[in-house]
Amino acid sequence: MTYNVHSGVGTDGKLDLARIAEVIASQEPDVVALQELDVSRARSGRAHQARIIAEHLDMCFHFHPAQRIQEEEEYGDAILSRWPMHLRQAAELPTVQERLAFEPRGALWASVEVHGRPVQVMNTHLGLSNNERIKQIDALLGPEWLAHPDCGTPSILCGDFNALPYSRVHRKACHAMTDTQRAVPGRRARATFPSRWPLLRLDYIFISQGLKCQSTRVVNTPLARLASDHLPLVAEVEFTTAI
Repeated sequence: MTYNVHSGVGTDGKLDLARIAEVIASQEPDVVALQELDVSRARSGRAHQARIIAEHLDMCFHFHPAQRIQEEEEYGDAILSRWPMHLRQAAELPTVQERLAFEPRGALWASVEVHGRPVQVMNTHLGLSNNERIKQIDALLGPEWLAHPDCGTPSILCGDFNALPYSRVHRKACHAMTDTQRAVPGRRARATFPSRWPLLRLDYIFISQGLKCQSTRVVNTPLARLASDHLPLVAEVEFTTAI
């Protein structure tokens, strides 16, 4: 699952992490990529949101602060897993000098052990500037991330890309990986934003060789439409070869 949780603030303006956790739990995912999490921020009660959600779900987690505000406050992304995992890398992504590129963006990479087989999972939240997003997807597809010698396949890249299907960013990702929402014959891709009236497909799960997508779904329940301004995207994938 990939899910932009909007710092736990729902479309009703209320901060409620229990709703976020309930939406996630309803789908029983093994791995979850979360974006827009607060840690120790005054606006959200100084809570460590990644830890709270992970504890609700009985999952392990890694959090990366893409942005630090006044030293003690952090804002960023996390990977949660039911399987054992270890963090391989967490870093800031490149940016540009443009009006829309007003906040740092980052990514984190964890190796998840599924029945003893490693799967490389990367979670990101790309910027609002198109030129910035292009630099960021190039970095993620390059030698520091997906093309890193220690990455290999199978691998998963997911998150909020702030990019539409068939945009340059999307085409670059599809050249290297498979968009799971386009991988299932007869299955129409579904929008994820805004949650109340989803019109745009901004959230993606891309998979590499070594994995096959069995199904995808956008969680468009009454609670999901309330809990965040994005809807979660879920992909069920399997290894293409036996152990």
